[in-house]
Amino acid sequence: MNIFHSSRFVSVLAGATVIPFLISSLQAAPADQQAVLAPVMALFDGMAKRDPDAIRKPLLTGGTMVLMRDGKPTQMTFEAFADRVGRPGATHIEERIHNPLVRIDHDLAVVWASFDFLVDGKVDHCGTDLFSLVRTDGKWLIASVADTGRENCSAK
Repeated sequence: MNIFHSSRFVSVLAGATVIPFLISSLQAAPADQQAVLAPVMALFDGMAKRDPDAIRKPLLTGGTMVLMRDGKPTQMTFEAFADRVGRPGATHIEERIHNPLVRIDHDLAVVWASFDFLVDGKVDHCGTDLFSLVRTDGKWLIASVADTGRENCSAK
């Protein structure tokens, strides 16, 4: 019986030691996550404004995109994407992400989130976005983007 009491005491002591560290790291996480999400939101803002310079600003020079459509990848550079989406147009575009999953390891982060892409306020397509980010000189930049895009969206 003493062995069980001893091991229970060690477990309680270990839990009491670890829990404050877990709580403090959980409290710090939202600020770190917001910092990682900031360039993603800046990209979406630039897209909505159709501003190629604003689109390029949160992107790492030389980065690429892979857009999966009907099981086939379409690849493009960030430059080509900014030029394409940044063209003036009569329609209003907007991309929204939902419930982003953010993972960070020092200067590397990923964001995985479902998205809706709206044209003139109506869902045009939806899917999943995957952003890879790097932190350089204390600033998060999007290094690559991949997404799935489908038209059979429940919000349509």
